[in-house]
Amino acid sequence: MKKVYPNARAALAGLLKDGMLIMAGGFGLCGIPETLIQAIRESGVRDLTVVSNNAGVDGIGLGILLESRQIKKMISSYVGENKTFAQQFLAGELDIEFNPQGTLAERIRAGGAGIPAFFTKTGVGTIIAEGKDEREFGGERYILERGLIADLAIVHAWKGDSEGNLVYRKTARNFNPMMATAGKITVAQVEHLVEPGGLDPDHIVTAGVFVQRIVHVPNATKHIEQRTVRKRA
Repeated sequence: MKKVYPNARAALAGLLKDGMLIMAGGFGLCGIPETLIQAIRESGVRDLTVVSNNAGVDGIGLGILLESRQIKKMISSYVGENKTFAQQFLAGELDIEFNPQGTLAERIRAGGAGIPAFFTKTGVGTIIAEGKDEREFGGERYILERGLIADLAIVHAWKGDSEGNLVYRKTARNFNPMMATAGKITVAQVEHLVEPGGLDPDHIVTAGVFVQRIVHVPNATKHIEQRTVRKRA
């Protein structure tokens, strides 16, 4: 089965629909599938639920889907860098399901592993626990969290081969590997595309069995979310 597509629009063709749940990899602006996000915007699909650690920033990443009001709900951990997000949320125009960051990561991992739910101590006794099942194990209280499965997962990888095997570079290896396993369909944008056998097997993080479509993005933009420099002498 041919997995490599000529561009992001082609890679997403036939996959997008209103009201679907999409997972988008990345942490801050590091390792975000920006080219695929732009293609989603151009498609005009609406009422999306998006699972992402954060919501990008204004004008970059998922921020462009918020600006076009294509996102109905975010399932996230950290959204503090996006003014558009805050404005829509405070105006009652955007739903948010906040998760502790580790809980969000485990919900995604569990979904990809076929685990429907798990118990965790994180959030016990807080508003995070409201409405959730609670049990006691070994004298400690735990709450039930459900695994997450997406209609579509979009991820960014540093290297990949035409069979869909993926390698991530440094901190871009964040939510991408987990999300790649938790999508019913996973589309990966890859900076360096090689033929089968061109990757060191010991370096492969995501096996090609999890990836259905690939688009080569050789000149991916590397944004800096918070630029910190020393003052000149």
